[in-house]
Amino acid sequence: MKKFRIHREGRNLIIGTVLLLFIINVVVFMYFPQRWIFAVSLVLTAALLVFVTYFFRNPIRVLEVDDPNFLIAPADGRVVVIEPTEENEYFHEKKLQVSIFMSPFNVHANWYPIEGTVLVSEHQKGRHKGAWLPKSSTENERSLVVIETPSKVQIAVRQIAGAMARRIVTYAKPGKTCHRNTHLGFIKLGSRVDMYLPLDTEMFVTVGEAVRGNETIIGRLADTK
Repeated sequence: MKKFRIHREGRNLIIGTVLLLFIINVVVFMYFPQRWIFAVSLVLTAALLVFVTYFFRNPIRVLEVDDPNFLIAPADGRVVVIEPTEENEYFHEKKLQVSIFMSPFNVHANWYPIEGTVLVSEHQKGRHKGAWLPKSSTENERSLVVIETPSKVQIAVRQIAGAMARRIVTYAKPGKTCHRNTHLGFIKLGSRVDMYLPLDTEMFVTVGEAVRGNETIIGRLADTK
């Protein structure tokens, strides 16, 4: 049986939710004599607590690969974009954009997609449009992480807040060595993760395909000379 773990980003929120729901049920029990109202309150608050706890689940995923050029999905979700795009915040040139949309029911931890060194980790304020919209990549609140691989290839990972997501957490820091099977960050509620890769990257997934963070191999960087 797999061990159920709670992500550290959700512990305080879950404790606060438990206390709030307990107070709500006490008030309902004291001020509403109809027992069915109290029963409904118990069911609804229990369902809410289950959802909040489930949202912050932190599965143990360890992937061993023998090719350093493999790119691992940084997030759970569904691939919504694979196309050449002008990336104008860091590279200022055309890159292969791969976007993964995360619903509120996906695991919301984010992993490093490849090993290397973090060159850039920047957070930018912005709007909270639906994360499935193309403009969310440049207009929504977001965090950009640029990684340089040992072979000196640079890729970017962008965490994007959605209509419901109100907080992006990024653990990556400039100069930090990043490893596979390690969390890059966490996004609360529905959101999206974009990757910007060299145009000659070989892709193993297609638009519409469901992927699992730190489990699905989504592509491979071309060999460098």
